[in-house]
Amino acid sequence: MSDPIMSTYKRLPVHFKRGEGAWLWDTQDKRYLDALSGIAVCGLGHAHPTVKAALCQQAGELIHTSNLYGISRQEELGATLTRLSGMDKVFFANSGAEANEAAIKIARLYGHNRDIDSPAIVVMENSFHGRTLATLSATGSRKVQAGFEPLVSGFVRVPHGDAESLRIVAQNNPNVVAVLVEPIQGEGGINIPPDDYLNQLRDICDANEWLLMLDEIQTGMGRSGRMFAHQHNDIIPDVMTLAKGLANGVPIGACLAHGAAAEVLGAGTHGSTFGGNPLACAAASAVIDVLESEQLAERAEQLGSKILADLADALEGVAGVEEIRGCGLLIAIELDRSCGELVTTALEQGLLINVTADTTVRLLPPLVMSDEQSDEMVNILAELIKQFLSTDQDQ
Repeated sequence: MSDPIMSTYKRLPVHFKRGEGAWLWDTQDKRYLDALSGIAVCGLGHAHPTVKAALCQQAGELIHTSNLYGISRQEELGATLTRLSGMDKVFFANSGAEANEAAIKIARLYGHNRDIDSPAIVVMENSFHGRTLATLSATGSRKVQAGFEPLVSGFVRVPHGDAESLRIVAQNNPNVVAVLVEPIQGEGGINIPPDDYLNQLRDICDANEWLLMLDEIQTGMGRSGRMFAHQHNDIIPDVMTLAKGLANGVPIGACLAHGAAAEVLGAGTHGSTFGGNPLACAAASAVIDVLESEQLAERAEQLGSKILADLADALEGVAGVEEIRGCGLLIAIELDRSCGELVTTALEQGLLINVTADTTVRLLPPLVMSDEQSDEMVNILAELIKQFLSTDQDQ
């Protein structure tokens, strides 16, 4: 029988049947160390007992009613997220792309309410915000956009990490109403801006009455070493989007808003059939309970520092290693050449990694990874990188 699934993914030759913590087992019972967490989703690892219990209990009570009615689980989760973030309101969706769509709609309606006929949003080069038409238009990747023209208009692109370029836009484009930015670019290669970058963006947005909108879909939920990455800078955005690690694999997205931005959307201006249903919200609340009770954001900061130091030691002096960088458990090893084949060779060695931006090995291990597991990860990966660079050099 032919494969009934659309060929939108170039899948690796493995099927997983179960997991526990940082481990996965395939259908042949081979064990793999997961250093990718389902692309920053399973921050608590696999089959976490607290999440399992919450899902089983909620599934036995109520899964869905729709947003035509009050949803207690949604209100409880909303209260928790606003407490943790200092934001005022939240809209629940089903994915990061949908959360970013909500942010884009907030920015546009905010602009129209200020009598700006063609409101524009500043976005960054090498960014990634999703694959819907609006979010791929905001994304700074021609690979994502190619073939889907005409793109959605209303986006102005500047270099990531360069606050001065934003000041120039402010002087020349009166239609700008918002800035949409990842605190750390994930798909772009774990690109970390200068320490005061978000503070400068906050000041520029305040001076121009723009909304500062932070895409924390990959950086949020403890992964950076804080519950939300912007908390390293002690600022509050006007809009923040979450997904990925929020419910440890159960589909959910959230768009939070603060101040004037929290009052933009009214009844009928946006909606979702499944967004914030009791099952997804129960899972997300369980995730947050574990993140807080086990201080996993702090653990991510400590473990991330250890991994960076261990990688630096293991790869010291290796020709072809351009940079090792990271923040919490967002870690990158940038090489001087294309290295996509490392994903397959790592898989053969029982390690799940990712290569993004063509030359960057990306590690997004679960926040529950142990020191011993991180040692195993570093040892396997360092040897693979050294072999790859040596073999590649010889050819």
